[in-house]
Amino acid sequence: MHVAGLLRSKGDEVATVAPSATVGVVVAALAEHKVGALVVSGDGQQVDGIVSERDVVRALAEQGGAVLDVEVATIMTTKVVTCEVSTSVDELASLMTEGRYRHVPVVVEGALAGIVSIGDVVKSRIKDLEDEKQTLHEYISGGR
Repeated sequence: MHVAGLLRSKGDEVATVAPSATVGVVVAALAEHKVGALVVSGDGQQVDGIVSERDVVRALAEQGGAVLDVEVATIMTTKVVTCEVSTSVDELASLMTEGRYRHVPVVVEGALAGIVSIGDVVKSRIKDLEDEKQTLHEYISGGR
């Protein structure tokens, strides 16, 4: 399976936030969308950065509550690792595991097309294993 298949099953909606938004706005958006990360984008298409719950927690630990009034651009990750719809789920799983990335934006011709979380990858892998188990079970049962 490829990332395109993941997006077909989960959808391609991506929660974004402008680089000028405050960290307080980020916290509210994370809660509202029930996600662990937001893509930071000035236009909703270009990936300017990514901000996660971890980024917020680290910034809170370093700067205290005042960080809620700071622009997200000051705490976001700017070197964002992305993938394409043609990336295999196995490749993506390796990339996410090795880089310790929990969220990877999907881009098509440089434009934001979706986001995949490690949970999406695990869910896909579990489904593949269940399908394989079912196939083997049917093969064994049918062979008797």
